[in-house]
Formats: sequence, C-alpha cells, structure tokens
Amino acid sequence: MLSCSCSPSSAVFLLFFSYSLLHASRKTFSNVKVSISKQWTPSAFNKSVEPAELWSSGRLFPSAEEATLFLGTLDTVFLFSYAVGLFISGIIGDRLNLRWVLSFGMCSSALVVFVFGTVTEWLHFYNKWLYCCLWIVNGLLQSTGWPCVVAVMGNWFGKAGRGVVFGLWSACASVGNILGACLASSVLQYGYEYAFLVTAAVQFAGGIVIFFGLLVSPEEIGLSGVEAEENFEEDSHRPLISDAENEDEYEPNYSVQEGRVVTHVKAISFYQACCLPGVVPYSVAYACLKLVNYSFFFWLPFYLSNNFGWKEADADKLSIWYDVGGIIGGTLQGFISDVLQKRAPVLALSLLLAIGSLVGYSRSPNDKSINALLMAVTGFFIGGPSNMISSAISADLGRQDLVQGSSEALATVTGIVDGTGSIGAAVGQYLVSLIQDNLGWMWVFYFFILMVVLKTRLTLVTASSTRGSIQGPVPKSGAS
Repeated sequence: MLSCSCSPSSAVFLLFFSYSLLHASRKTFSNVKVSISKQWTPSAFNKSVEPAELWSSGRLFPSAEEATLFLGTLDTVFLFSYAVGLFISGIIGDRLNLRWVLSFGMCSSALVVFVFGTVTEWLHFYNKWLYCCLWIVNGLLQSTGWPCVVAVMGNWFGKAGRGVVFGLWSACASVGNILGACLASSVLQYGYEYAFLVTAAVQFAGGIVIFFGLLVSPEEIGLSGVEAEENFEEDSHRPLISDAENEDEYEPNYSVQEGRVVTHVKAISFYQACCLPGVVPYSVAYACLKLVNYSFFFWLPFYLSNNFGWKEADADKLSIWYDVGGIIGGTLQGFISDVLQKRAPVLALSLLLAIGSLVGYSRSPNDKSINALLMAVTGFFIGGPSNMISSAISADLGRQDLVQGSSEALATVTGIVDGTGSIGAAVGQYLVSLIQDNLGWMWVFYFFILMVVLKTRLTLVTASSTRGSIQGPVPKSGAS
C-alpha cells in the first residue's frame, strides 16, 4: 500500500470515487435496455438478408413485451443476489480488511460486467441462463461496496455533523448514475456492448487505485479513531450486551496514543446487530423506499423512451435530473437533520411531499424541460431520504451507545439495512415490469405512491419506538 498519509478529505474522495464507479457500471444496464430489447427480438434484424439464420442466431424472444419482462427478471435476480450479498459482505467487512474486500469487489464485478455485455455480444452468444447466472454473480460482487464504504466513512467521521457529511457524500450513487448515463450515451451509437466495455474498464482501474491508495481508519497512520476521541471524555461505557452470559463477547483492549485511550472490541454477531434498537424497523421501512428509488434507477430511461418516444440517448441524458434532485435532497435534508438533531421528522415530511411529486410526475406532458423539472423534484423527495437512510441513519444505528461506538458493528448493520432494502427493491422490479405490461405506466405510479405511504407510516412508528437513541448527533453534556 502507498506510504503517503491519508486525511479525511482524501478518504472521502476515494470512497466517493469507488462507489460512484460501482453505480456507473450498474446504471449502464438500465441505460441500454432499449438497445438490448431490440437485439433480443425479431425487430432488430434486417429480414431482407437471410432472416431465418439471423433470427435463430440472436433472437431470444418473439416480442418486445416478453423481452421487457425478462429485463425485469434480470433486475430482480440481480437485486436478490445483491441483497443476500449485503448481509454476507457486512459480516465479512467487519472481520477482514475493508480495503481488500472493496477492491476485490470492484475488480471482479468489472470483469463480470464485461463478459455480460461485451463478450456475449462480440461472440453473438445469447443465452437466458448465462445472463441470469452472470447477473447473480455480479449482484454478489457489487454488494461488497456499500457496507465497506459506509464503515470506512464511519471510521473517519463521528456523530457531529454526520447528517450533512454523509448526505453530501452519499451523492456518490447519484453521481455514479450520472457518470454511467454519460458514458453509455457517448458510445451507444457504436453498439450497447461498448457501453459495458467502457464502464467495466473504468471500474476495474478504480479498484486498483482503491487497493493501493485507501486507508480504512486513522489508526493505520497512528492517529486516534474518531469514536475513541468522542468516548474519551465520557466517564463510563455501557457494554455491548448487558447479560452476564454474554460478557465474554466484550473484550476491551486498551492502548494509549498521545494521551488518549483507544478501545478495541470484537465484531458483533448478526443476531446482536438485528437486536439493536431501530435496525429492523428502519430496514423494513427502507425496503419500501428503495423499491421506489431503484425502480426509477432501473426503468426511468426505458419509461422515457417508450412512453414519450424519445431517443434512447436523449432519455439517458434526461434521466440525470432525477439524480441531481437526489444529490441536493440528501445534502439539504442531512443538514437540516443535524440542526434539529433528529432524522425521522425530516424523513417523514420529505416522504409526504414525495407523494405529491409522484402524482405530478405521473402526469408530466411530452415536454423535456417540464419533465426534467418534475423529475428533479421527485428525486429530491425520494432520492434524498433514500441517501439518508442508507448512509447517515445506518451509521447512527451502527454507532449507537449500545455498541460502544464500535466500527466492528457498522458494516454489519449497514449490510442488514441495505440488504433488507434490496430485497424490497428486487421484488419491486419484477412487479414494475408485470404491472406495466398488464395495466400500463399509470398503475406503476399508483404502486409507487402506495409504497411511499407505507414507508412514511413505518418511519413515524420507528421514530416513536427509538426516540432518543438514533435521532441524530448526541447533544453536548448537560443538554436534555
């Protein structure tokens, strides 16, 4: 590893950079769905030149509707494997070097994406089972990203200002979406296989940079950890589990660095992480929200092309505005939650307004400027809360007092929250394709509104059940 020093700003940049690339390669698939659908159906071929041979060599489906349903199935299998992988990656991340896990996931996922979208097209080898298997593997490998980057961020930043820091930093997913859309649209004229080639190559190079350049915690360069500095001023610490039979799970090892006491604890178990206040309720609530957010992620360019008849490259570029809204929403809402020292009220208000934004966007006219504006507003009220839950709130849950501020709990908790959310998103992607195929796009938006209403209700219930434990930055001594 490089011997150069690492500051919080450089760590933030590398983590932002790494997850942006993961999302860029993930976004490529949604950006080229129209091209892939055409390639898999008879409409893609010139029937005047050996139609029988061409049909038999590349046709997977007799109609665009069946191809669309299979595209939804691929989204579903990816998200299911991604969800399972998140639970596993969170546990692995708390027990192995986070830099190794993140770098391995980036490089190996890039190779799978390259085979899925580029090699199969170059060889003109089209097989449904191969596509499903490759996308399952890709979901497992991509799942190494989020638990690792959130855990490393938690090592460098404490509770104070976490909402705005994580809110701004979690824009990495939206920036990755924008990057993926730009890269895909720039080479799509040469064939969809080049969109996969470019994003896979950039992600692989990013994994190499992460392996040699990232420091996962201040302790690696001899500095006290952020949580150790916060806990140093406290008079007492609460154990991980108070039962006598579980006292052996907490084995503190004290070391002194520059007059400060640093406490190292074992990684907590999956079951203990699930028992922490707020983890399960927020996980279930996030499943509803991530279903809607990822439906926009996977289907927005396809919706714009099919519903308004816009060119695929134009639809890719226009879909960027949803992510722009999510970036602004996550940052602003994180800042407000820091000021109020509460997360749930900000989330609940944003989600109530999200219902109105969904109604408005579902009735958007065939005008690109108006559509982009409504899209950005929708991203603000849906993408913003999604960024908060997956980053700042996950860090709050993994760093609450019951776990002594242990980084060895953070990746596991993040994996549980995001994994449960991905299960909801996985179910949703198949339902979106099914509802659209049978009832139309308007009923898809009705489905989104129902999910947001459920998420709002769960947020309010969760806030009342976890009041005071993870509502935001902990007030200074003496504050109520």
